[in-house]
Amino acid sequence: MVVSERFNGPLDSGNGGYSAGVFASRVAPGPVEVDLRSPIPLDEPIDAQPGDGGAIRFASGETLIAEARPAPGFDLPIPDPVSVEEAREAATRYPAPPDGMFSRCFVCGRAREDSFGVFAGPVDDRSMVASPWTPPAWTADEEGRVRPEFAWAALDCPTYFAAFSGSELPIAFMAKVTASTPGHAVAGEEHVVIAWPISTEGRKHRAGSAIFSPEGRRLAVAEVLLIEPR
Repeated sequence: MVVSERFNGPLDSGNGGYSAGVFASRVAPGPVEVDLRSPIPLDEPIDAQPGDGGAIRFASGETLIAEARPAPGFDLPIPDPVSVEEAREAATRYPAPPDGMFSRCFVCGRAREDSFGVFAGPVDDRSMVASPWTPPAWTADEEGRVRPEFAWAALDCPTYFAAFSGSELPIAFMAKVTASTPGHAVAGEEHVVIAWPISTEGRKHRAGSAIFSPEGRRLAVAEVLLIEPR
């Protein structure tokens, strides 16, 4: 498989959520846990190798990129969603700078006109961030259902802003994500993405995220581990 240069997160490697969603597609249906071991190379072949217990290892040459495995017990408590109007208001407070390492992320980059525009900002009086998201037509199948890897992408970036809400924005990278996509987002409809902090232990930060339909139906949920480099 190949992660296209179009789907970068940092300037020179793949978006963690999208790439993890691509890897998860090779695992049995249901919740999947993905450990990201190395930066995801762009436009280079990545080989899949079967592991134990339904797990799959992904490597580029001799470099282990990721490991994915079924996560049948995944059950993350989810806060009540916010309305589309509240998500729009929160997005006006999106704190990411217009330049830097993630400025051209295809999900949340301010410097890209073709980004998803998932600009998660703090929600008034709640410990979470939120953003509207209208998936473009090219993310969907022939029936208009957004493919899971793009839902995984939208679940990724807001967790960073939830983990560091109200503080400076240090460099941190997704190290692990467990996600479930029980529903399908629909291309062209305005959805709501939320994220909330779970825990912090030194350089390790855990946060959750979820995607809701315009009517408030849960479509996808993830728990993400972010690590600040030494």
